[in-house]
Amino acid sequence: MSEPDASTPRQRYRAQVREDIKKHAWEQIATAGASALSLNAIAKQIGMSGPALYRYFANRDELITELIKDAYRSLADAFRARAEAGTDLGDLAHTLRRWALDDPQRYFLLYGTPVPGYRAPEDTTRIASQIMTVLLDACAAGQSPATRPSPLQTHLDEHRDRAAPHPATPPALHRALTFWTRLHGVLSLELAGHFTGMDFDPAHLYTAEAEALAH
Repeated sequence: MSEPDASTPRQRYRAQVREDIKKHAWEQIATAGASALSLNAIAKQIGMSGPALYRYFANRDELITELIKDAYRSLADAFRARAEAGTDLGDLAHTLRRWALDDPQRYFLLYGTPVPGYRAPEDTTRIASQIMTVLLDACAAGQSPATRPSPLQTHLDEHRDRAAPHPATPPALHRALTFWTRLHGVLSLELAGHFTGMDFDPAHLYTAEAEALAH
């Protein structure tokens, strides 16, 4: 038998209104971008006064922060689910692409052009680090015998004593950074439509990059 819901009707109502506000915020972002997000416009859409809506989100930045946290949690959950099923870098690469294609606006809010005037709080970064933890674990598990270090590996080795949320070795961190930047480069170009008219399927390019990085 499940645990009884300890929340009050008032708390459940507040949570539902916040979800409705976020839903309309995503619709605005899909239409005009995150920089044009307007709490007053959302209030009109849901039949609420502007001052009333500010009882749920104090300002635009607080709402954007909640959207970013939701997006990071979604990707972290997808990565963890893939990892729990047994995974390698190739699996994670395709998990990332499916997640991005499922909702491009969500992807661009995290990895696209920064919203002017917005600065994410520190706890947002901690949520994002959960994604990198899964990636670093996969890189460490598939680490090949050491070869001549690259300049980036040398730099990471020189700074390995700095406090870090994940005790990755420089080779694993180098591999993770290479994986992350190259795949995001392909994804960003694809989702922004920059491959349109080139007469090839971007999925093939992405798969080729993922396979090269995985091996």
